[in-house]
Amino acid sequence: MKLNLDIEIDSQSGFCFGVKEAIRKAEDVLSQGKKLYCLGQIVHNQEEIKRLEDLGMVTIDLGDIEKLKGENILIRAHGEPPETYNSIEKNHNVSIEATCPVVLKLQDRIKATHDDGDFILIFGKKQHPEVLGLAGQIGGDYLIFKEFEELVIDDLPDRITLYSQTTMDVDQLLIIAEKLKQAGKEVVLKDTVCRQVLGRKNEIQIFAKKKNIILMVAGKNSSNGQILYEACKLVNSRSYHISSVGEVSPEWFLSGDKVGICGATSTPDWLMKDVEVYLTGL
Repeated sequence: MKLNLDIEIDSQSGFCFGVKEAIRKAEDVLSQGKKLYCLGQIVHNQEEIKRLEDLGMVTIDLGDIEKLKGENILIRAHGEPPETYNSIEKNHNVSIEATCPVVLKLQDRIKATHDDGDFILIFGKKQHPEVLGLAGQIGGDYLIFKEFEELVIDDLPDRITLYSQTTMDVDQLLIIAEKLKQAGKEVVLKDTVCRQVLGRKNEIQIFAKKKNIILMVAGKNSSNGQILYEACKLVNSRSYHISSVGEVSPEWFLSGDKVGICGATSTPDWLMKDVEVYLTGL
């Protein structure tokens, strides 16, 4: 029996400006028939990566750069530390700059803070490419952490400048700043959570409340996707995190369900549309 689902794609979901620009620059090079190497995953979404690789893009790691000569190498939206650019130019390769403007500004700010002699805490994932790019701007006198419990308070200096990876949860950032102050530290808080990311949390919860069931379409390694999924789950217990149509289970749905499809800032529109088409057929 057909389920007759009432399906809506969240109009605010999908690629943020930085990711859109990186994808556009990659497509521009590929459309000219040129070879393009992307340093790391261009976006935290395997389906979109496969689409671009089918067009000819090759995803590489840092260790592969030294094997390339005279090639086009894309710096994705997450950004890179200065030594990466040096490695690219060493063999006369060309850097195609696609670092998000928000990340570029953050790199400049964190370097200036370091140059002023301040100790820096970075709230983020230690191996996240954006965080590695930030750390590469400053060299020393910093610490990366994801949970407050990771910090050894007695080992920290009395004055701290607190930065954040752009896709972290701003509420957690504020809680951490307050806990540091309660521990007797002087905290200079630099709220560097991307405003586009920040606004999405409230918007997506409003959307999720109106639906019987929510499908968050996002790569499993997307920080933003995980945050938005958890935000949906708080207001709608029937929320599911999927990375592709193949992960959807028909058993999740009841006849006539109002279904909301949404995505992270790294989710392509076409992928959410694929999920909608699949659900229409149930």
